[in-house]
Amino acid sequence: MTQTKSLTILGATGSVGLATLDVVAEANERARAAGQPKAFEVVALTAHQDWQGLAEQAKATGARFVALGDPRHGDKLRAALSGQAVEIGLGPEALIDAAALPSDVVMAAIVGAAGLAPALAAARRGAQIALANKECLVCAGALFLKAVADGGGTILPVDSEHNAIFQVLDRSDRVEKLILTASGGPFRTWTAEAIAAATPEQAVAHPNWSMGQKISVDSATLMNKGLELIEAALLFGMPEHQIDVLVHPQSVIHSLVAYQDGSVLAQLGAADMRIPIAHALAWPARLITSSPRLDLAAIGKLDFEPPDLQRFPALTLARTALAKGGSAPTILNAANEMAVQAFLDRNVGFPEIAAIVSETMEEACRLGMDAALGDLDDVYAADQASRAIAVRQIGKRNFVSA
Repeated sequence: MTQTKSLTILGATGSVGLATLDVVAEANERARAAGQPKAFEVVALTAHQDWQGLAEQAKATGARFVALGDPRHGDKLRAALSGQAVEIGLGPEALIDAAALPSDVVMAAIVGAAGLAPALAAARRGAQIALANKECLVCAGALFLKAVADGGGTILPVDSEHNAIFQVLDRSDRVEKLILTASGGPFRTWTAEAIAAATPEQAVAHPNWSMGQKISVDSATLMNKGLELIEAALLFGMPEHQIDVLVHPQSVIHSLVAYQDGSVLAQLGAADMRIPIAHALAWPARLITSSPRLDLAAIGKLDFEPPDLQRFPALTLARTALAKGGSAPTILNAANEMAVQAFLDRNVGFPEIAAIVSETMEEACRLGMDAALGDLDDVYAADQASRAIAVRQIGKRNFVSA
């Protein structure tokens, strides 16, 4: 890279946001040492509640605008940034304002449905979107893709699986199937009885990746892979029956593309989110990073197995939602967010996460809530109605935590 790229990070204090800033800092230091212009200039940063982390990041990067989604901490943020040449925005609208500011690249890393409106704002202005927020496609796939097309922008997937496919997909009509790999999560070898007694602490202890609590639980249930399946179908225009999931506990192969001539291309790398982040930020160029280099001789062997859909039914629920279309994926996502939080709060057991999602989807579809989505208001309406159903399903449980 020889020219400076301007960058906005939505969700800067989360795990992806922090990894992004690591990549930016390293790239800028390498450029400085080589006597070149900065690789990246940070324009805007956002966070939900972490005002302290946001203030520190603003000072370190020289960001011109920061937005805090929760306005209750606004006074603390203003005090922490007193004397700094930075504009401060508060509340959900400020997140949209940050995304709408001119910048070359927008890292869309706000967790959950809260990241949808800001990512849409970036799409509408034609930004290059490094997409780390699954909900943009899961909850509002057609709307989001249309906004990107109308704005003339680009989606660069940051999830390691989709980034892997992006790197090896030749965009021809000769693709036979996409193969998403899954680590299997912390309960891959556990019996159904042991899984039934799993605690939140055990569920968030991912064997390979350092991630937030919600996505770690999703990995444990395999719902994360289900959401990625929906995302892959929309990103790459592939029907559900041409997307497979393969459990690969070492997380070395991040995904594969099978072609009609029998060739299978795979992208490999260390389990380090900085690798797909660096690819998305620098595309179509590549950055030099200090990420660990892959040593296949040291690893020795790679293992593969099909997912166990009996112990991990979430993957089937995601396939069902994708096949139904309309707002079914939105319902799935909303119910899952509520069920996962109930599990983390010790109000339901681990197996009940999938059960609550299934029951919510059944009730929502019975009520005719799985209709096509016309606009963002329809997305929010389906999301909120589904959360209300999920709350009722959670309330029916009589769970007593160990």
